[in-house]
Amino acid sequence: MALKTRSVNSAVNGPASKSRRHLLQAALSLALAPAVVTGLGSSPAAAASGRIEFRVVRGGFVLGFSSGSGSLFFQGDRYPLKIGGVSLGATIGLASADFVGRVRHLRRARDIEGTYRSIGAGLAAAGGGAVARLRNSRGVELEISGKQIGFKASVDLSGLRVRLAR
Repeated sequence: MALKTRSVNSAVNGPASKSRRHLLQAALSLALAPAVVTGLGSSPAAAASGRIEFRVVRGGFVLGFSSGSGSLFFQGDRYPLKIGGVSLGATIGLASADFVGRVRHLRRARDIEGTYRSIGAGLAAAGGGAVARLRNSRGVELEISGKQIGFKASVDLSGLRVRLAR
């Protein structure tokens, strides 16, 4: 009886059947390839961008404080922001600055939250203006520029803490 079953299976699963199965598997693999490649491509670079604007007031004497508010514009929505931070070092004076710029590598609005550190050349200041590239631990980058009003010897934005205002 076992021999009969084997001969029936051989007839059903013969060389032609195996060829059809391999052909079907190859066709399915080719059909799914674009989806797999697209899935592999979802990296931080593929995340969305937004726009940010905020005002920050920084001041202090050796120990510096910053406070401010602003908005994130992302995927057609506006999200209010709270800005803050504390710095230790050569901070003397008081200044207010308005910043605008791009936000990169956002997957969702709350990715904006975190403490930002300078990347690249950091902050460049000239004629009351400032340009900075900052990044948080989630990989979100701020490319911002702004104008400072007031006097403050240190205009460093590193250590800036951003969170969604709830």
